[in-house]
Amino acid sequence: MDRHPKLARRFFDRLEPVHAVTYFAPEARAALDGLGFRGFWMGYFAARSAPFGVVPTQVVTATFYNFAPHRVAKALPAAWDIASPADALRVREQSAVEALRRYGVGADDDVAIAADLAAKAARSAALDGRPLFAANLALRWPDEPVAKLWHAVTLLREQRGDGHVAVLTSLGISGRESNVLHAAAGKVPKEFIMRSRDYDDDQWAIYRDRLIGRGLLDKHDALTAAGHDLKQRIENTTDALALGALDALDDDEVETLFRSLTPITRKVVSAGDVPAATPMGLSRDDLDDDSAGLAG
Repeated sequence: MDRHPKLARRFFDRLEPVHAVTYFAPEARAALDGLGFRGFWMGYFAARSAPFGVVPTQVVTATFYNFAPHRVAKALPAAWDIASPADALRVREQSAVEALRRYGVGADDDVAIAADLAAKAARSAALDGRPLFAANLALRWPDEPVAKLWHAVTLLREQRGDGHVAVLTSLGISGRESNVLHAAAGKVPKEFIMRSRDYDDDQWAIYRDRLIGRGLLDKHDALTAAGHDLKQRIENTTDALALGALDALDDDEVETLFRSLTPITRKVVSAGDVPAATPMGLSRDDLDDDSAGLAG
């Protein structure tokens, strides 16, 4: 199959919002608070790392990559004295399904088709070197279509994310440096990434200066030509690695997946819980196009 890596990026823009309700929907926050987790970040780290079970905090820090180690350590392992990983897994799925249903995503034909095709892709996606994807893949598959869709896009999201971490690591960009590089590229506002990934001015300056020293940023915090090239290489390679997740689907199935999933994503976006600006740097520019564009 001769498919362009930009297909993987367009697919990500459609699947990520469906997964992301577990971070931004009020149902998710209420469910995690209901278990007794203290504050957003304890619930976040507990729920997202729960597929691993109880593991050393360093494992979560390494896998999640771009979070400050002390922030992870504030949440874990203390969260597991409050509720179990099994509890966190149960409520993250239930609350995501509740939010999607509130948006009007029901068990209709489009949802069932999108769930089946996304699941087919996820079950066949490359496992090697992708620990968070592997941990999620080992979980039971839900039968109910909305839950199955959410689980499938979660798998595909984490599979892409693990690949992205591998690309950054291979190029010598640390998790903390990657946030500064991402902001300099205009993907997310600096103030937003500083707040969401826990930087003060001094911390930001440390990683900024490292990137300046490598010739990737200039003194005005703008990407140099080398910085532009490296950032584009990171994105292109991430897309190329993620494209393989669609190999299990023929062109007609990819087209059908896009045509069934895109209207669902539009419902999620229209509901307003998932903000336009997220650390993932999502694009909503072509969500009016249901097609995968393979015919062209």
